[in-house]
Amino acid sequence: MTRVRIFIDFWNFQTGWNARLGRGGEGKAAEQCDWTSLPRVLLRETGAVLASVGIDEACSLEETLVYASVDPANPNELKLRGWLSNFLDRLPSFKVTIHERRSRPFAAHCRGCGVETSNCPSCGAAFARSVEKGVDTALVTDLLALGSEGAFDVALLVSSDADFAPATRHLQGRGIKVINVAWPDQGHELKKACWADVDLDGCKSDLFRRP
Repeated sequence: MTRVRIFIDFWNFQTGWNARLGRGGEGKAAEQCDWTSLPRVLLRETGAVLASVGIDEACSLEETLVYASVDPANPNELKLRGWLSNFLDRLPSFKVTIHERRSRPFAAHCRGCGVETSNCPSCGAAFARSVEKGVDTALVTDLLALGSEGAFDVALLVSSDADFAPATRHLQGRGIKVINVAWPDQGHELKKACWADVDLDGCKSDLFRRP
């Protein structure tokens, strides 16, 4: 039996989904992801990848770990927190980790004149950007800690973020397989670091939320 744990970078996955399917386009209705089906579909795809190289063991899902962030100043994201906590976290196999995303001031640099400014020249509002590093840190910490404990044989890493490549290489140096799950035109550096990858385009129709 091959023990599988799924690690999902929520915003990386969700923004990719929205860009392709969440806005409709060309007269098509927007497609929403059925999160209840996600572990089952990804486990099936994992089995197919392993079988393609002669590993015919059945796959057992140990846990689906989701890492998300919310901006407490954004009312829409407070609704998201409720969905993450009250729905997603209660699904079988799911464990959701939520970090608050705080805006930090930053200065914009003009390449033309070399001037830096921290405020909008039109309205005077301070420039700010959201920082999400807490999510990356939590995911990497769990990935490495659970891997060192021997808690899984295969990690499915649902993200295209190259920041996860060093942790991936470390695990694979210990004989643990990491399979990347991403869209085909994203995350090339992370894909190269992983043992194999699953193309979300190939299984997206199985993830559409049905009425």
